[in-house]
Amino acid sequence: MDNPQEEKKLSLAAVCLLYKEGKILLAWKTDKIGKDTWNGYGGGVEQGETIEECALRELEEETDGVIALQRNLEKIAIVHFHNTMTTGETFVCVVHFFLVDKWLGEVHETKEMIHPRWFPIDALPFHEMMPSDKDWLPIALGGSKIIVHAHLGPFQKELLRPTEIEYVTEF
Repeated sequence: MDNPQEEKKLSLAAVCLLYKEGKILLAWKTDKIGKDTWNGYGGGVEQGETIEECALRELEEETDGVIALQRNLEKIAIVHFHNTMTTGETFVCVVHFFLVDKWLGEVHETKEMIHPRWFPIDALPFHEMMPSDKDWLPIALGGSKIIVHAHLGPFQKELLRPTEIEYVTEF
């Protein structure tokens, strides 16, 4: 069972969504933020790393071998996850989401990401994804660039208030 000691705090992260033929690749996350949900490939920015470098590193690590180039990253959203922990403490994690339509290598299961599966973008498994994904992800996948604020409860299992979405022309 989850407990406060297992709650992870992160302030800046990147997620890659592999895209081909109207589908995105999601995998079942087994650990950390987003545990027990379908998710893209990503994680926290390390010291001295740009957000794009983080996105590419995490993609390679969590797929055990997919390599993409920075020029193939298309930023589609910046999501500010306002997280409330079981202790009542709050923290904000800003996540940059990238669509990737060109890469090399094959996707494999890893300890953190299992059962990779292609989902049509018009039939995503929102009932098994992060609670706010249903509000903003279809908009971002539809071609709009957006900045999002999502307020989530402990372990990111519930939405505490409506998701706020701002349309932008560039990041």
